[in-house]
Amino acid sequence: MKRQLIEITVGLFVVTGLVALLFLSFRVSNLNSDSVSDPYQVNARFDNIGSLKVRAPVTMAGVRIGRVKEIRLDSSSYQAQVIMDISGDYNKLPVDSSASINTQGLLGEQFVSLEPGGQQKYLKEGDRIRLTQSAVVLENLIGQLLFKGNSNNP
Repeated sequence: MKRQLIEITVGLFVVTGLVALLFLSFRVSNLNSDSVSDPYQVNARFDNIGSLKVRAPVTMAGVRIGRVKEIRLDSSSYQAQVIMDISGDYNKLPVDSSASINTQGLLGEQFVSLEPGGQQKYLKEGDRIRLTQSAVVLENLIGQLLFKGNSNNP
């Protein structure tokens, strides 16, 4: 009887550990987040998206208003085209809004941040955000600092 109780306890401990591991993997991969309600799609083109990934958050003033749905290379401009699902609750984004790719913390995940414009005309399904700022790539910054520091030496 005592042996059976130990086996049940160990089994529960293992199952709890597996559930915790599954929960953490969903948190890391953004698979557990709620879907975007009544979404409409807008897109933006960037010269460099860094390590932006599909399902990355789209935020405005720090509030998540959507998700990155798709990333592809535009074959005519050779820019990254980021297609975003924006929640229908936020259907009054001015057409002159801007998009930038930011990083949460120093080495955190990247996300798209939207800044509202001032026009009275609003983005609708399929519209393109024209004002964009690409991701800042840390390796490029370090390289620029190193080469700039060496250019002063004879």
